[in-house]
Amino acid sequence: MKNDGRKGFAIKPAHRWTGYQGLVLAGDSWGDPGTPLVVLLHGAGQTRHAWKATGTVLGHAGLYAIAFDARGHGDSDWSGNGLYGPNANVADLLAILAQLDESKPILVGASMGGNTSLIATGEAHIETSALVLVDTAPHIESDGVARIRRFMAQNPNGFDTLEDVARAIATYQPHRTRSKSLEGLAKNVRVGTDGRYYWHWDPRTRETPVDLPEREKRLRECARRLAVPTLLVRGGLSDVLSQEGADDFLALCPHSEYVNVAGGAHMVAGDRNDLFARSVVDFLTRAIVTNHHFK
Repeated sequence: MKNDGRKGFAIKPAHRWTGYQGLVLAGDSWGDPGTPLVVLLHGAGQTRHAWKATGTVLGHAGLYAIAFDARGHGDSDWSGNGLYGPNANVADLLAILAQLDESKPILVGASMGGNTSLIATGEAHIETSALVLVDTAPHIESDGVARIRRFMAQNPNGFDTLEDVARAIATYQPHRTRSKSLEGLAKNVRVGTDGRYYWHWDPRTRETPVDLPEREKRLRECARRLAVPTLLVRGGLSDVLSQEGADDFLALCPHSEYVNVAGGAHMVAGDRNDLFARSVVDFLTRAIVTNHHFK
């Protein structure tokens, strides 16, 4: 019988940190802990593994990069009381930074992780050295958000094989070349007691209401307050962050820099990691080179 990946492909986290309310958050790291810290925060429905290639590049560039599974995602704990959303995510970030004894991290956040980073910085929960927002801004497109939520809501009863998982992802990301290996997909799913594959996140994360006008109002205020070196990265094919949304952010935060990655969609770091990582390293080298030495 063909091995469809139900076992043997689990990737144990290198770290386990304690988040808000005592939740255990699973993470990985790259580079030397004695160098500047970069915290990589993934988007909704993703896991820390989305940052593996980027983390490797940052580590080689002379930085210490960490990525952790957000609460309710990947190998991190699910919230017993269903507490999800930006405030809980910011509280988790603060808890991890306290354990690392780090007061001025660099934050790189994609989508949901970008919201966390922007709030943590713009509302002065922490002092950030530099900020990179990946395909998110105060104004995003409701149709793109709806498409993400539809994807996360599909197949609530799970998948029978990894091939079924691969087809679902290919439908959502038609611009990506489909991998011939199914093993890499195993980290994006969990195996239920019934032996079926389920997405690697708590279904209750989708139950947290998304009030886009209220979200935009809050994030616009955060963007106006930004005083740190800031980079906005947009996927050229993104249906979540439009060019108009990017221009709006640049008007709110005029000192920020901007990169539009051609060929990348909403998950731009995975779509074009070569261009994405190069842009981030170049920005960070210029942004904080006066304070730290890079290789």
